[in-house]
Amino acid sequence: MAGKSGRTFGWWFGRALLALLLLFVAWNLWILGHVVLWRWVNPSETAFMERQLDRLRDEDPQAELYHQWVPYHRISNNLKRALVASEDARFLAHDGFDWEGIQTAWEKNLKKGRIVAGGSTISQQLAKNLFLSGRRTPWRKLEEALITVMLEAVLDKRRIFEIYLNVIEWGDGVFGAEAAARHYYGGRAAQLSRMQAARLAAMVPNPRYYDTHRNDRRLLRKAAIIQRRMGYADIP
Repeated sequence: MAGKSGRTFGWWFGRALLALLLLFVAWNLWILGHVVLWRWVNPSETAFMERQLDRLRDEDPQAELYHQWVPYHRISNNLKRALVASEDARFLAHDGFDWEGIQTAWEKNLKKGRIVAGGSTISQQLAKNLFLSGRRTPWRKLEEALITVMLEAVLDKRRIFEIYLNVIEWGDGVFGAEAAARHYYGGRAAQLSRMQAARLAAMVPNPRYYDTHRNDRRLLRKAAIIQRRMGYADIP
């Protein structure tokens, strides 16, 4: 009887594993289909946008996100250079993962004894924002890596960067370069100066905080560093 019960358990365990594998494959095929579609169609929203809208509507049921898509050529090169200088200096050279940057971040975190630096590329940040939850788990990191590979395989660097520029968070309910330019400077993304672009790029790691602390010394100091580096940033 014990042998039969063990075989029954093994059969059900195998079926459960197969079902999980099929779900995993189906989920990633669904994601891949969206990535392929985005070669020609602009994403209207991301998983991160949906979470933030739910949060805002818990406080105000009428809340809406501030977001307006603009094509790549209508975004200032100043902002493009500022973001590459700040977030991913080797964006054009890597295949989605900056291994040197990851090693540097790891060493900094070990030295400080806490997480003070990340090694995520623009492609990895986009993968996370497009599809994934905010929970930091090994499963999410695996999915982030798989989606990053899909983005890099299907889209060119210019398209990856165009989507990134249009969907990243820049304040409480503020998403994308056009909304950010209007929210902070009352102008358009195409008109951003070097100084304005550097400050927007400096906000990216903590945009909701800097939305209400626009003269924070850390923000101003980081913006100054970014502005000095912008001349060396290569953009698609």
